[in-house]
Amino acid sequence: MTAMTKSTVKCRVVCAALPLLIGALVLALPGCKNKRGAGAAAPSASASAAAAKYGTGPCGTYAQKVCEKIGAESTACQTIGAAVDLLPPAACVAGMKDIDYTAKAVTKQHKICDDLVEVLCAAVGPKSQTCKMVTTQTKQFTPERCKTLMQHKAEVITELQGMEKANQPIPPEQQAALMRDAASAFGPDGAKVQIVEFSDFQCPYCARAADVVRLIKEKYGDRVRFVFRQFPLGMHPQARGAAEAALAAGSQGKFWEYHDVLFKNQQQLAPANLEEHAKKLGLNVAAFKKSMDEHKFGPAVEADMKLGQDVSVNGTPTMFVNGVRVNNPASFDSVSEQIENVLTGKTPG
Repeated sequence: MTAMTKSTVKCRVVCAALPLLIGALVLALPGCKNKRGAGAAAPSASASAAAAKYGTGPCGTYAQKVCEKIGAESTACQTIGAAVDLLPPAACVAGMKDIDYTAKAVTKQHKICDDLVEVLCAAVGPKSQTCKMVTTQTKQFTPERCKTLMQHKAEVITELQGMEKANQPIPPEQQAALMRDAASAFGPDGAKVQIVEFSDFQCPYCARAADVVRLIKEKYGDRVRFVFRQFPLGMHPQARGAAEAALAAGSQGKFWEYHDVLFKNQQQLAPANLEEHAKKLGLNVAAFKKSMDEHKFGPAVEADMKLGQDVSVNGTPTMFVNGVRVNNPASFDSVSEQIENVLTGKTPG
């Protein structure tokens, strides 16, 4: 194989893997943050949890002590946890005599990851949400992955800077446009908190966000104005029809009821299913079917998608609270925190 051929093959391999590596870096972590209480856990519970995680005996204790030094959520900790299962107890007893040696060796190996975080955070802003995400995600990377990303830092920085730009608060005029002339909304127009969500009825994460919307309505009532916008993704072949069907139901005063039925039955979004849902909700099925056959609400779906594209929506669910993008719209805690910040004056109303 010639040198040029080797170089070409290597380039193809690296370039094909790079999007996956960047994707792993920019992937938002789902779920709520753990909230730790002020008090310490009872010793018996702590010991039991440690035994379940690291195992028992000298090797379990060794793995636990090392992970306490290097970070329990790190890839290195996971590797050590698996490796000690292969060691004889005597080796673990010996290792216990110099835990710092192992911790320093791991730290040295992972210096490339620390350097990567420093470089990327300098590019996007050390206090930015993107830097916070990079810091969290990189802890889970192997040194080899960090090395590859460092070698392609220009491409990674471009991707992250795009993310950070999209995370900036949208201008007031665009926020007003998102809230104006909404076909699907609840709450008073003049509410202090203005929320808009872009959603896809075939997206499983949007189904989680639908539960969040229900909790918002229950907890905040008329203190918020909530607007639902359609954003069916091309990867979901039945999402566009479901979006039009929801608007058709809305024209008969049953948008939210139909919204709930669609998210509870995401495997039943074929045209026949959409009609059946309409029938069960007591809609005028003939009028509903006519709307669907004529794609009466197609332009409204297109208009919603255009609004989303104008504010850099590229996935679902995407939610804004007073123009500020919500990091995890599938978590009520995450959305509620931003709502409370507006209500208490911590962020502009």
